[in-house]
Order: sequence, then structure tokens, then C-alpha cells
Amino acid sequence: MRLPSLSQQTIVFAIFVLMFAVFSALLPGFLNTGNMLGLLQNVAILGILGLGMAIIVIGRGIDISMVAVLAVPAGLILQMVQDGHSVPVAFAAALALALVFGLINGWLTAYAEVPSLFTTLASGLFLAGLGQVAFFRLDVVQWSPNLESVAWIGRGTLLGIPMPVLMFALVAVAVAFFLRRTRLGSYVYAIGDNPFGARTTGIPTRPVIVLQYVLAALIGAFAGMVMAASVNSIPTRIYNSTLIYDVILVVVLGGIGLSGGRGGVVNVIIGTLLIGTLLNGMTIMDMSYSAQNLVKGVVLLIAILIDSFVNPRNEETAQQGDI
Repeated sequence: MRLPSLSQQTIVFAIFVLMFAVFSALLPGFLNTGNMLGLLQNVAILGILGLGMAIIVIGRGIDISMVAVLAVPAGLILQMVQDGHSVPVAFAAALALALVFGLINGWLTAYAEVPSLFTTLASGLFLAGLGQVAFFRLDVVQWSPNLESVAWIGRGTLLGIPMPVLMFALVAVAVAFFLRRTRLGSYVYAIGDNPFGARTTGIPTRPVIVLQYVLAALIGAFAGMVMAASVNSIPTRIYNSTLIYDVILVVVLGGIGLSGGRGGVVNVIIGTLLIGTLLNGMTIMDMSYSAQNLVKGVVLLIAILIDSFVNPRNEETAQQGDI
């Protein structure tokens, strides 16, 4: 008898359920209300970034600069309001910065044909350095009382659900609509599946790639504001952390392959739940950062190996996914 095919999405969800059950049974304090609220808030930021990364990866790219665009536009808003600028002016400046940054990333990738890995690595370093040199006086920019009118995006609850989680859900719905219900979203899938074939069918591949990076930059900046509102500050040197690797893990573990052309919002949600639970459990166990990185690497390798055995790729699809 032939066994039913299991997707990586199904496998990862099963791993999440098992992991959550084990942590609940063995880790004291894991199921505490405070820990669960903290887990949900951390998962929300990671998930929002994962949604932005998913748009890029589905189109067969990658964006290493997302943590920089998380920190700098949000930090710019907080810094400008502290310096006496009005809230609308600060938001307009941050929005313009995110838009220009996304356009530059998209242009370098689509028109200059620089590989997205190198483009976003360089642009992320540039943006982070620009923030430290030109925008910020301290490594941590504090939340200003003048921003209380927008603090609701990261604070409090609605029907018992933390606001960052609701913001994650809002972005998830918007991204799902874009990818599944719009022509541009179908173009993203076509480009990720076969960029040369998409171009020959008349799809405007270069403008669509630029749009992908603009959307990712805007989503990253929004995640930064949610994070700043929830913790009353923004650590501008967060780009030196391993957060970008967590975002990549969320996307890849959830089932959005780096070969492009497949996956969606549900994959991001499942990957976010797994990585968020894993990180929370390791933090409760007081594991070192080095040990955490080791565990995350092993989990990623196991998930990829299981998927490769359960759903083997034939020669045609293997060549199609070559980088």
C-alpha cells in the first residue's frame, strides 16, 4: 500500500504540538500566564518579519536586511519625536526611508541583477550604519509620551488577545490576500517557480521583484513599530543579533522552500509557532546562545531531511531549485 504524502507543513506542525506538550509537562513555568503572554508577543514580531521574508523567498530571493529595516525606521520615529518633531512628520520620514530602502534593494536585485543575498547583506549593513552615524545618539531609543496615541499597536489586549498578536494576524490576512487573491501575487509565484518562463509569458518580472522588496521593507518597519510600542523602546543594535536567522528558520521550516514558487501564510504561522516555542523553552532552560544556535541548526537539518525522504524530488524539480 502506498502511504499518503506528508507535506513539510504537516510534519513541522506535528513537531510543534509534540514540543509544546513536552515543554508543558517538563518545564516549570512554561504554561504560566506571564510566560504565555511573553511567548505570544515574541512570536508576533518574529511572525510579522517572517511574512515579509516569505514574499521574498516565494519569489526565489532572500532578504538579509530585514532586521536593519526593523530597527532603523522605528528608531527614527522615536528619535525624531524626542527631538521635538511632530508625530506625522516622524512617521512620514520613516515611511520614506523604508520605501527608498525597499526600492534600492529591488532595483539592485531586479535591474542590476546583483544576487539578493549580497544586495541585502550590503544594504542592511549600510542602513544600520546610517542609523548609528546620522540618526541615533544612544543604542536604545526610548518611547516618547508624545507617541502614546499610537502605542495601542503594541500594548494591551483585545478580547484577551495581546495587540502584537492581532497585528501579526492583520499582516497575515493582508499578505494572504496579496499572494492568493491578486494578479501581482500570482506573478510572485510564477517568478519563483520559473523566472525565465515567467518573463517569456509577458509577466513584468523586474517591477514585480522591486515590489516584493518594497513590501518586505514596509512590513519590517511595521514590525519595528509594534516591537517599540510593546517594550517602550527600540534597541537599534538588534541587527547584530541572530534574529535574522530565526526569521529564515521560520520561513524554511514552515515549508517555504528557498527554491521559490511554493508556500504561503499558513507555512509562516506554523514555522513561527515552532521556532517561538523552541526559543522560549530554551530560554527557560537557561541555555547559552551557542547551545541555542546548535539546537536550531539541528532542528532545521532534521526537518529538511524528513521532507526530502517523505517527498522526494525528481530530477526536473531538483534542477529547477538549483541556486
